[in-house]
Amino acid sequence: MPSAICSASALASDIHVTYAGSMGKVMDESLGPAFAKANNSTYQGQGQGAYGMARLLASKKITADVFVSVTPRPVQILKDAALIDQAVPVASTSMVIAYSPKSPYAQKFATAVKAGDASWLDVLATPGLKFVRTDPVNDPKGQSIVFTLLLAEKYYNRPDVADKIMGGVQNPKQTHLEGGLLARLENGQVDAAAGYESEVISAHLPYVALPDEINLSNPAQAKKWYDTVTFTIKDSKGEEKTLHTQPLVYYAAVLKNAPNGEKAGQAFIDFMLSKVGQALYKQNGYAAPKGDALYP
Repeated sequence: MPSAICSASALASDIHVTYAGSMGKVMDESLGPAFAKANNSTYQGQGQGAYGMARLLASKKITADVFVSVTPRPVQILKDAALIDQAVPVASTSMVIAYSPKSPYAQKFATAVKAGDASWLDVLATPGLKFVRTDPVNDPKGQSIVFTLLLAEKYYNRPDVADKIMGGVQNPKQTHLEGGLLARLENGQVDAAAGYESEVISAHLPYVALPDEINLSNPAQAKKWYDTVTFTIKDSKGEEKTLHTQPLVYYAAVLKNAPNGEKAGQAFIDFMLSKVGQALYKQNGYAAPKGDALYP
């Protein structure tokens, strides 16, 4: 996944970025190389589920100059560990259902896209269809798809369809690590996957776009829709936690123990927010940043 590895004699502008796993293409193929070229430096990228990555950073099992998370909660882990002062929004996205063009169900999904109704739920609930999503314990996207399906139940008045599709919130047969999920979709190993519109567009995969009322992209829908659903999971310690929706905004923060220095980390964030950086985000299917900085 890394584009280049920082050497022991790295320059101040060399950068090591950890990020939400869904950002692999935009970080390692666009933003990272562009920053390295502009600064005559090297870039190292490392992506995985945002919660898991935040915990590794907080426990200092790994280090990085910059952490980029989707949703605020993983960032809070680093704030609690006194490793960051603030995090700023750099992009945003929405939840979609991606499907494999090689799937025997591809035509049914395509028909659902044209219909623009609830028929995508019926396709997803088809017995034998292989639908995959990330682990809601370790990844914000894994939580977001649960919220989206619960909201779809209400929006389309389809009681119990979420459980029919998921087979339980923490169904180990359906939940996987972030890495390689869309690759499995591309090669036809699975039929459909929960995804962010940004990563799915970057991967050039077909997908079902969802209404604002359920795709978690529009803060204006929070009070009427998003905030009306919750669900409970058991964490790695077996403790139950009730989760609430979060906006699908990407936040970037400089780590206080940045191996290449906080100035290098801030330079990368400034690049992401620059005209060039925002153009690269847009080219990769990301929407503009929304909302304010965390912990200003």
